[in-house]
Amino acid sequence: MKYQKILLKLSGEALMGKRAYGIDSEILAAYCKEIKEVVELKVKIAIVIGGGNIFRGIQGVAQGFDRVQGDYMGMLATVINSMALQAELEKLGLKVKLLSGIAINPIAESTSGRKANEYLEKGFVVIISGGTGNPFFTTDSASALRAVEIGADVLLKGTRVDGVYSDDPEKNLSAVKYCRLTFDEVYEKNLKIMDMTAFTLCKENNMPILIFNMNTRGNLLKVLRGELVGTIVKNN
Repeated sequence: MKYQKILLKLSGEALMGKRAYGIDSEILAAYCKEIKEVVELKVKIAIVIGGGNIFRGIQGVAQGFDRVQGDYMGMLATVINSMALQAELEKLGLKVKLLSGIAINPIAESTSGRKANEYLEKGFVVIISGGTGNPFFTTDSASALRAVEIGADVLLKGTRVDGVYSDDPEKNLSAVKYCRLTFDEVYEKNLKIMDMTAFTLCKENNMPILIFNMNTRGNLLKVLRGELVGTIVKNN
């Protein structure tokens, strides 16, 4: 395996599948089967999942919510998704620990890099919910923070697109796909990969980001084997 310890960032919106809202059980089950294959290869895996299929803080602001209150509601949405992921993984026979950036006993333990690594060493899949625990930060920022905290080999961003393009490939058929980029090239080309806080945190801590299509069966395993899947962003 090219990577022995990973932070997998999953999109909450991707869990909707073709639904307008909530969790598509087939998508959830498919993700968990992919994760189980990785665990069986002794790869240490921590997961951060968004909450956009339930509630996004920025949407709450548009609806008249206070930004801080809306962001906390978004954090709770990530906890709901994380609980669903935990239940499905445990159904497959995996050991799972649910941690959280916000205090939420008895559902989840408060997170720390040390605690997450202790569980990873014991063979648990570690799901870290609740964002950073603070308003004004996205789950992209949370995933970057957690990847750096646990000393992951790479931050894997699982999306519904097979990498980074020069433009939106769903709208522009002439968009060019990049296989490899440096952090500086992403800045120069103004490519939208993650929010700037998350992106800068990865750059400054030399944390590679690999963007790939999580909805294509087998891609996660290919990524870990070092096959050229998606787009890798590194300092050099």
